[in-house]
Amino acid sequence: MIIEILKSKIHRAVITEANLNYVGSLTLDEDLMDAANIIEGEKVSIVNINNGERIETYIIKGKRGSGTVCLNGPAARKGAVGDIIIIISYASMEFEEAKKFTPWVIFPKEGTNQLP
Repeated sequence: MIIEILKSKIHRAVITEANLNYVGSLTLDEDLMDAANIIEGEKVSIVNINNGERIETYIIKGKRGSGTVCLNGPAARKGAVGDIIIIISYASMEFEEAKKFTPWVIFPKEGTNQLP
C-alpha cells in the first residue's frame, strides 16, 4: 500500500511579496528550500494562518539568503505581505517505509524567514 505523508514543512514563514502579475507559484529563498529539502518545481500546499486560505502550487527558486517568500499569480490573492504561512510538501511511499520516515521541519526566525 502506498500512502502520502508529510515530507517537508516550513512552519510560520512570513509572506514578503505578493505578485499578481506573475505566471504563478511560490518564490522561496533557496536557503529555506535547502533546509526543508524542497526542490524547484515541487508541489506544495500553503496554509495561511492569518486568513485560513489553503492553496496548492509549485516552488520557484528565490535568491539565496534573501528571506523571499512571494506568492505569485492567482496565489497572490490568497495572502498579503506580512501574513504567516505554513509551506508543506508530501511524499508517496510504502506504508512500512512511511512509518520509519522522518520529515524535514524547519522554523524560520520570527519575522525574518532566516534560518536559526
